[in-house]
Amino acid sequence: MKREVGEPLRVTRAYSRQDDATPIGRGRVGRSLPMHDLETRYAASSDGHVAYQVIGDGPRDLVFVPNWGSNVDVMWEEPSLAHFLRRLATFSRLLCFDKRGTGVSDPVTLDALPTLEQWMEDVRSVMNAVGSSRTVLLGDSEGGQMAMLFAATYPERVSALILTNTAARHLRDVDYPWGLPARSVEPFLQKMRELWGTGGLVELMAPSAAQDERFRRWYGRYERSSLPPRAINAYYVSQLQRDLRSVLPTIQVPTLVLHRVGNRHMRVGHGRYLAEHIPGAKYVELPGDEQFFHSGDTEMMLGEIEEFLTGIRPAAEFDRVLSTVLFTDIVDSTEHAAVLGDRAWRALLDTHNDIVRRELGRHRGQEIKSSGDGFLATFDGPARAIRCACAIRDEVRSLGIEIRAGLHTGECELMGDDVGGIAVHIGARVTKEADAGDVLVSSTVKDLVAGSGIQFVDLGVRALKGIPGDWRLFAVEQCRST
Repeated sequence: MKREVGEPLRVTRAYSRQDDATPIGRGRVGRSLPMHDLETRYAASSDGHVAYQVIGDGPRDLVFVPNWGSNVDVMWEEPSLAHFLRRLATFSRLLCFDKRGTGVSDPVTLDALPTLEQWMEDVRSVMNAVGSSRTVLLGDSEGGQMAMLFAATYPERVSALILTNTAARHLRDVDYPWGLPARSVEPFLQKMRELWGTGGLVELMAPSAAQDERFRRWYGRYERSSLPPRAINAYYVSQLQRDLRSVLPTIQVPTLVLHRVGNRHMRVGHGRYLAEHIPGAKYVELPGDEQFFHSGDTEMMLGEIEEFLTGIRPAAEFDRVLSTVLFTDIVDSTEHAAVLGDRAWRALLDTHNDIVRRELGRHRGQEIKSSGDGFLATFDGPARAIRCACAIRDEVRSLGIEIRAGLHTGECELMGDDVGGIAVHIGARVTKEADAGDVLVSSTVKDLVAGSGIQFVDLGVRALKGIPGDWRLFAVEQCRST
């Protein structure tokens, strides 16, 4: 039953399928593409070429319309983003693209930016290139406006509309109190110019990842690979001039609006306004303060999307288990690389990696990821994790290098091939406290291996950056092999 515009908004968490039993989606023609096809292709439009990728072979097409920060090649380097997109591809044929002027698509003229209507043609170009006659649109952040306008203009080509953390307009008005005040526009643009490409916007956009140095480095690179600073300024000036409030009542496709209640970049009033003015829209207010759709609690958002499109609420894809996390990294790796040169350093790294993987195999460790000169691994037993770390340390000394290692045991979130949770962050911070040759553990690990014959030196209480409370750390002094 549709809610008329002006009727009080009801916030719900469970999606009820439309009375119409016709499934949302599919409507595509042509041969399906294989799962996880990450080849970047180009779709020709009247004003340039649009880079896109096809992932999955589900029963419906889903076009992801991103914000200005977009690069279809670099996005797969971040596990949380890759996990989110791959999950969408389990129940859709997912189409990802870079708008012209962003990522690896053709550039545009900054002095005469395309209008929203012209940019909207990028969606049509990608759909036509893959033989998609009808699709679901998922518009995120600034991309939400393009998705809304497309759905209103081409309802015959849109089976459903999903909007995440987006807005009809960004500026405040007398009857729109959630937007950015006029006096704040220039300070906002200045902040964007100063922080763009540095990873410094993570505090605002993804507070839960603010202390994750790896995420910050990736996001800075993602921004730089999306747009240069001059372009982001021009794009946001153009964005702030748009107002799609008059378009909302004309959207007639099934619509799901998702917004995080504590979002500081786009306040929750934006999402509520969309749901109140799009006829029949379903509104779900999610907990959290993240602007990035792929950070924070993503499983709830993914569950809402899947249920909206399929009518089935899936079980959570990840589970929680008690694991010991081990971080290792090579001490003074930059200096070694400078002395040895690229070729010799690459050969040494390959040998180091072979040693680490051999010892992980011997001690039943699971490699989660490697990052050039370091590894993250998990173990189902803390004693074996310690012995593995010590074995790696001793073996790589023959290469003329030292490593540092840190371990912590706690509840970890299993997310596909990745792990997350506070235990992982603690393990990373313990490693930062280690010197060359050190294998450091938290008191949790030390207590769990009592009676194993492993001996420790008490290093006292330390404050771990970004981790509440004080933590007592111990250095492994003697590690008797089994």
